[in-house]
Amino acid sequence: MNILEVINVTKNYYKHRALDNVNISVGEGSIFGLLGPNGAGKTTLIRIITQITGPDIGNILYKSHPITDIHVSEMGYLPEERGLYRKSKVIDQIIYLSRLKGLPKKEAIKRANEWLKKLNLYEWKDKRIDDLSKGMQQKIQFIVTAIHEPKLLILDEPFSGFDPLNAELIKHEIIQLKNKGATIILSTHNMNSVEELCDDIALIHQSKVVLQGQVDAIKNQHKENIFKVIFEGHIQTFTHALWSMAELLTHQEHNSKITATIRIKKEYSSNKVLEGILPACKIISFTELLPSMNEIFIRTVAPEQLDVKNSLTE
Repeated sequence: MNILEVINVTKNYYKHRALDNVNISVGEGSIFGLLGPNGAGKTTLIRIITQITGPDIGNILYKSHPITDIHVSEMGYLPEERGLYRKSKVIDQIIYLSRLKGLPKKEAIKRANEWLKKLNLYEWKDKRIDDLSKGMQQKIQFIVTAIHEPKLLILDEPFSGFDPLNAELIKHEIIQLKNKGATIILSTHNMNSVEELCDDIALIHQSKVVLQGQVDAIKNQHKENIFKVIFEGHIQTFTHALWSMAELLTHQEHNSKITATIRIKKEYSSNKVLEGILPACKIISFTELLPSMNEIFIRTVAPEQLDVKNSLTE
């Protein structure tokens, strides 16, 4: 079941088309990656979903019904532009924003303390916001986004400014929220996080959806028949055994083992190539290499940048 459906949404700003006939479906209980370069239209779409603005054409459905302000109360939105009352105490800030989201005071205090402990901020609860580091302030914003246990969380660049340790802490909490039944829309440029967290993605480029689907399926669609082979033997014998079936791309020798990457030609199967090289060397592993989401992103949005990168590494 889809919790959110974006149907034929178009949005114009003066002489600029921010979104052009965008269609997206977000499955309930999933983590959905909303990707795209700066200026692609992601933030405009988020603002339409959260009812900050409206589309010129198209509809947004929430649980199969046209979205309203009542539905927005079931959402938590962490915008890319952060904003807290800098002179307020941490605990007062969280309680105040929790009350605005409908939590009774007693429950707001209880949840605030629980979250502060989970994110290693409890000892800072009576400090002012402007006494906190940027990363600590971002943790506070994450807390106030999730504290009312929304059905749908929209997180715009939630890892921005975090060191690796705290980024992992937030990733863990995102997974915990999903496990408790929340749906998360994750807008980020961190492709490693997309691979780790997301079930599905939509890539927006120049106001249009140019790529959409399950992460694993997309990676399989973009594979290029490249394999990594680790073996014991001689590279010349290995290369000769490949014959015309595959192209040797790279090889590296370490402690009597050779690691090679090969691109198998379309007319040959991986089994056929493996049969050909087995008599020539001792195969330790034979693994297909799928492209990373970072490579797919660049290949889709700016393929010329990938060509430059490849030329520098050859």
